[in-house]
Amino acid sequence: SVFRKLHVVYCLCLFCVQGWVLEGIPQTREEALSLQEAGVAPNHVVLLEAPDAVLIERSQGKRIDPVTGDVYHVTFIWPEDKEVVQRLERQKAVSEEQLVAQLMQHHREVHALRKTYRNCLKGIDADQPHVDVFDQVLTYILSRHCSVAPHTPRVLLFGPPGSGKSLQAKLISQKYNIVNLCCGELLEAVSADATNMGELIKPYLESGQQVPDSMVLQILTERLSRLDCTTRGWVLHGFPRDLEQAEKLQESNFIPSRVFFLEMTDDVAIERVTLRSIDPVTGERYHSLYKPAPSPEVQTRLQFNPKDSEAQLLQQLKEYWANDSSLQDLYPEAVHINADQDPHTVFESLESRLVGRLQNDS
Repeated sequence: SVFRKLHVVYCLCLFCVQGWVLEGIPQTREEALSLQEAGVAPNHVVLLEAPDAVLIERSQGKRIDPVTGDVYHVTFIWPEDKEVVQRLERQKAVSEEQLVAQLMQHHREVHALRKTYRNCLKGIDADQPHVDVFDQVLTYILSRHCSVAPHTPRVLLFGPPGSGKSLQAKLISQKYNIVNLCCGELLEAVSADATNMGELIKPYLESGQQVPDSMVLQILTERLSRLDCTTRGWVLHGFPRDLEQAEKLQESNFIPSRVFFLEMTDDVAIERVTLRSIDPVTGERYHSLYKPAPSPEVQTRLQFNPKDSEAQLLQQLKEYWANDSSLQDLYPEAVHINADQDPHTVFESLESRLVGRLQNDS
C-alpha cells in the first residue's frame, strides 16, 4: 500500500547517505525500459507484496496529516499526539471497485516488471509490522550482488570466420553470467518481431544484403541499454566489422573494457568452415575432420550451408583482413589470442586476460 511504501522510503532516506530511492515508477515494463534508456538502472529493486484483501483494508483506513504530509492508519500506524489526531484527514475517496480495478492492473503488469528486473529484484512480504518490513528491505539494499565476474565486463570479440567467436562468447557468458550478443542473431530476432524496425530490416536479411549501419546501430544500442547489459555486462561479436562502425559504437558511449582478436590463418579457417555441416533432424553440428557423423545414416542426411562454400569464405576473409589493421589501431590495448588451438585452451587464455590486469572500469 502507499502508506507502507512511503514509510519505508522515508526510513531508507535516513539511512542511505548516497544514491536515490525511487517509488511510484515504473509501474509498467514500458516505463522500466524508458528508465533504462535514460540511464536509470537501480542496483536493488524491492517489490512489496500482500494479499488483495489486506491492501484494500489498508487503503480504506489511511489518514493524512495535511500539515506534514505524513501518512497514518487507523489500525496499523496511529499518532500519539492528540493534536495530530485531530487534524488527520481521509485521503480522496476511492471506492472498493476502483481499488479492485487498480489491483487487477497491477497484477497484469507485475509479471513483466519481475522479468525486467529479475537480476536485482527481491519480493518482500508487506503483510507484517512495518518495522519488520523495513529491516528486511534495509538488509537487502545494503547487500552486494555476488558475481564471479571481477567487474561489469564489456567485451568485444574479433576474429575471422571459423575462429570460434560464437563458442568463446558462449563460454564467457555461461561462466560469468553476462549477456551474449551476436549481432547477426540479434538482427534475425528483431526481423521476426512485428515491429517497425523488424519490417524495415527484413527485406535486407531475406535478400542477403547488408543492413544499413544506422539501423544496426539503433538496434544494437537499444539492446545494450537494457538492464541486463548495464548490470551484468556483455560480450559482443559480429559487430563492429570496420573502423566506421567501431567509431559509431564509441560515439554512442558503448566502450568495451576488454577487446580480443582471435587469430588464425586462412588455411585453418577454410578447413574449419568448409567441412562443417548440420543434421537437420537433431540440429547437431558435425565436422568432417574434427567431429564426423556417428553413423552412415546420419552422414547421408547432413546438410552444408551454402554460405560456408570456399568461394564465399574467401570473400569474407578478404573483407575481414581489409579492416583488421584499422580496428587494431583503434584498440591498441586489445589482446591477441591464438585461435588455432583446442577451444578450451583458447578460453583459458582469453579468461586469464579477462580477469587479470583489473582496472576500475565497471
